[in-house]
Amino acid sequence: MATAAVDISSSSSDGKTTVTVRLATGKDVSAIAVLARELADFEKLAHICEVTDAKLLESSLWKQPAFQGPTVLMLEVAAPQSEDEEEEEQQQRDQQGVVVQEAFEEVVRELNLTRPLKEDPDTDSCFRSTADERRIVVGFALFFPNYSSFLATGGFWIDALYVREAYRGRGLGTILLKTVAKQAVRLGAGRVEWCALDWNVKAIKFYQALGAAVLPECRLCRLTVSNLLFTLSSTSTSISPTSLLFFRHVL
Repeated sequence: MATAAVDISSSSSDGKTTVTVRLATGKDVSAIAVLARELADFEKLAHICEVTDAKLLESSLWKQPAFQGPTVLMLEVAAPQSEDEEEEEQQQRDQQGVVVQEAFEEVVRELNLTRPLKEDPDTDSCFRSTADERRIVVGFALFFPNYSSFLATGGFWIDALYVREAYRGRGLGTILLKTVAKQAVRLGAGRVEWCALDWNVKAIKFYQALGAAVLPECRLCRLTVSNLLFTLSSTSTSISPTSLLFFRHVL
């Protein structure tokens, strides 16, 4: 059932909003599924998007500790809290004995918006934060560990980095990407990698501005399930065509 989204567009007269990046839990599968489908629509890949709440809930996302397997960070915004509200919230946490996860310290930033947020056209109740009903989900990042034979050390591969359309162009994607990068440094990773569609010039320029190297000489190759079965059963040394460059990052 849809409910009115939390209104933050005019909640602060000085243009401030509070941005939170936190670890996702199984309670967030509905929001993650919707965000993934929005991303697929943007990439014109909806025809191969099979994500559902049930698939996410049963997947390996929740079977390993954060950062040791697939990990999701939720990007959320809300109106800034007053000092009294912050003090009250801290008291509630103390009384409830809330334990901060050692693997990741929740990121909270107060952002000065140079432009007001657009009106959120989506009132889907799944975008109300499962961690704090005063916040709304505006994006996510999904990544997992990889390993470099050249560096002889681990790193992260970002599979999905997405900010909802009404919230783009205001620095939220920067906060989300830098959060992943900071965690990579904290864990001693050698690098963080992802891919970008060649037509998404805006995103590519954004990544370059952050210091990322774009490697045009590389191509992403993929064997889908059907291709894998074909390859294993075929007596030929040739491999059937597979889909190539695949992008999961929208800012």
